[in-house]
Amino acid sequence: MSQNDQNSALKIIPLGGLHEIGKNTCVFEYADEIVLLDAGLAFPTDGMHGVNIVLPDTTYLRENRQKIKGMIVTHGHEDHIGGIPFHLKQFDIPVMYGPRLAMALLEDKLEEAGVADRTELRTVRPREMVRIGKYFLVEYIRNTHSIADSFSVAIHTPLGVVIHTGDFKFDHTPVDGEYFDIQRLAEHGEKGVLCLISDSTNSEVPGHTPSERSVFPNLDRHFSQAKGRLIVTTFASSVHRVNMILELAKKHGRVVSVLGRSMLNVIAHARKLGYIKCEDDLFVPLNMANKMPDENVLILSTGSQGEPMAAMTRIANREHKQIQIRKGDTVIFSANPIPGNTIAVVNTIDKLMMQGANVIYGRDKGIHVSGHGAQEDQKLMLALTRPKFFLPVHGEHRMLVKHAETAQSMGIPAENMVIIDNGDVVELTQDSIRVAGKVPSGVELVDSSRSGVVHQRVLKERQQLAEDGVVTIAATIGWNGELVSVPAIHLRGVVTSVEKSRLERSVVETLETVLSDRWKEVTHNFGDGEIDVDWTKLQATLEAELRRQLRREFQRSPLLVFLMQTPIKPVSVSNGTRRLEAEKVAS
Repeated sequence: MSQNDQNSALKIIPLGGLHEIGKNTCVFEYADEIVLLDAGLAFPTDGMHGVNIVLPDTTYLRENRQKIKGMIVTHGHEDHIGGIPFHLKQFDIPVMYGPRLAMALLEDKLEEAGVADRTELRTVRPREMVRIGKYFLVEYIRNTHSIADSFSVAIHTPLGVVIHTGDFKFDHTPVDGEYFDIQRLAEHGEKGVLCLISDSTNSEVPGHTPSERSVFPNLDRHFSQAKGRLIVTTFASSVHRVNMILELAKKHGRVVSVLGRSMLNVIAHARKLGYIKCEDDLFVPLNMANKMPDENVLILSTGSQGEPMAAMTRIANREHKQIQIRKGDTVIFSANPIPGNTIAVVNTIDKLMMQGANVIYGRDKGIHVSGHGAQEDQKLMLALTRPKFFLPVHGEHRMLVKHAETAQSMGIPAENMVIIDNGDVVELTQDSIRVAGKVPSGVELVDSSRSGVVHQRVLKERQQLAEDGVVTIAATIGWNGELVSVPAIHLRGVVTSVEKSRLERSVVETLETVLSDRWKEVTHNFGDGEIDVDWTKLQATLEAELRRQLRREFQRSPLLVFLMQTPIKPVSVSNGTRRLEAEKVAS
């Protein structure tokens, strides 16, 4: 290793997952090499009209694509792997290492997106070490989370060991029998951990997060009390929860129909890999289940977060072609709403109840536990790893602050930790940690076509349409700079007390004033009666003034669509004949 390498700082650059829940993406950069850790997505807010997926801004990665040596995948949740197919359309990632389940789910995503040839997927086992580039040696350490096959990682760098917890909690009775490798964490702590980068999601919650197995008896009780059909929804990726639901279905003599593509996909891969164990005859198609006695049927569905196109939401909206709620159905929401989804979930529950379903939901029912460690879990992680420096990640700002306070209570000095935002460049040396700059951050929005990014201008126009409506004005301008006729005006979604005749007069006055005052600025006179008009500049000028006028009239800002047309103009040509040329400008 050269002297320059020894003196280089390790850069840690989160592009997503801070001051928010979702789109977890982190960059590790040393000298001329970049390694990515996860690349997730988030879901849109109410104001992101027509947007299906929110991704982090990857400008920095596009600009430094030649440095990218590979990716570390910690587990298979969408907020950690969902963005990968979209990123691969913009830059190659030579190799990705990750758990078997995550790689199986990712393989399907890449094939569907047509980018499977842009990377190589390699599976890893607990305690396996893989080298990425010259400077990064990555060790996978089994942890426990709400999805099977989840890992923390110890990243060996020229400066020392950096441990990234991934998403974790300390579950001492895991459903799949795969225990957290606490011993390996302690061994790294004994040898010396330069920096701990740790999940902050439940840093405000005192105590320990309960084991996933604690949900089993509560689900068992509700299953035994259900007289009619059981309809259960949970996160498709919660393999442990799904496994318990299937186990209870068999116990209570119910066959299972699965609704939702993601649920079908996860169950298929989890069964193939051995994380879900059940017989084939447990499953039946929905059309067969509809002919069976209600007390023998369980329907396992996606839609625990009120997603618009998910099966449970379509059932609640009476839009599902094969299933309608019957009086006596029991619907179980074995999931808590993600922040931002509460209204959608509550609306779905209301609709189900209005149709006669007995809906079981809420934290007090004991039918869901978090996959993230609470304060005592976070303290245990700090005690095992004993890091010199600390970086809280994966959470909203208050969660990061609270996690930092917990770390201080465990003896880590305040000057040895930083609270950062997406895009901040953390420089880590053997003796210091500091924020040393910022790279482009923010979001890239993908609509239902999934073929391109929804730019801010388009999103703003959609917001204007939703909030203020649209005004269309069509005007014909003569070659003498005068209006040929009264402009046609159409309003859609605009609430106003302004009479249309008054609005027409106001628009005409505005157009005539601008044409009178600015006509000479957009024309060139050749001296032989011929003139040249910069129609594009004229349209932009008229449109800007009309937009201001509409804002004054309505006290709002409706979207303006301005169509400008010129009549046919006679044009002289060299042979003395005349031809007709139609000029038309429209937007």
